Amino acid sequence: MLPLDKDGVPYDEGSERASSVEDYKVTCIQFIKDISSDYIAWIDYYKLPPEEDKLRRGRIHAIVERTNDWIAKIATTIKAVDVVMNDGIQKMAENTAGYPFQMGVFVNNISGYTLAKSGIIDIIVKAVGRQGCKVKLGWHQKEKRFLINSTAPVTIEESNIPDGDFELLDLHLKMDAQKCQQRDVISFTVIVTETREGQEQERRGMTTIIHIG
Repeated sequence: MLPLDKDGVPYDEGSERASSVEDYKVTCIQFIKDISSDYIAWIDYYKLPPEEDKLRRGRIHAIVERTNDWIAKIATTIKAVDVVMNDGIQKMAENTAGYPFQMGVFVNNISGYTLAKSGIIDIIVKAVGRQGCKVKLGWHQKEKRFLINSTAPVTIEESNIPDGDFELLDLHLKMDAQKCQQRDVISFTVIVTETREGQEQERRGMTTIIHIG
């Protein structure tokens, strides 16, 4: 539970930015719709083959729907709305760029928008490189392997991550979400690098959101 303020309403560190969580939700839902047109414009600019063009557009529209559904129904604080909104923006950027090689990130066998209980959460990362290429877990920034944005403190265990590159990547990661409560939300981004003879060819991120139930 969030600490209560003087009115018996949960204290929310972002509350200065909006008169109410509901007002902020309306603003952010509109923002997600508006910004999606920028990503669609990039897809127009790329002039992709018809199937790939259709795939990326479809994914952007699906992200708008799912993200706004989560903002409306799952987020209960301004911080949570921010986590869900930024998760959607990240997903739109990733799917606008597309995935030249296969990768997936799964929580309880679900990808993208997922549900878990507080505690230790299993994350499965799978990837396979194109012909002649291998794959490995990359870094989001030089000093930071994962991008994590959440309403409660969480960490991903990094001590057992293999350093080499593989024909097929099948990693089992552990997220410590023991400090989470029901209705918390966690967004995290995993980077996978495709290599050829040890040299990086491509890198892609995949962002996943978890609703703690």
